[in-house]
Amino acid sequence: MWKEQNNHLQQTFEFKDFLQAFAFMTQVALVAEKMNHHPDWSNCWNKVSIVLCTHSAGNTVTEKDRKLAAAIDAIYADYKI
Repeated sequence: MWKEQNNHLQQTFEFKDFLQAFAFMTQVALVAEKMNHHPDWSNCWNKVSIVLCTHSAGNTVTEKDRKLAAAIDAIYADYKI
């Protein structure tokens, strides 16, 4: 569940291992590039933390962030831990 706080959408996703986490990040990167909207994120072994905001809109949450969050959720739905 995405949390909206401090003008950002934030979520941490958990996977069975590093390879799944990295595969997820690769899929998200391809979608983000197509949308020309890139996340701030980090990976620690089996967890991927993502923060979304639109820098060009004054670092606030916009419809672009909500659309990317929905796309990320759809990708994550294919992963089972």
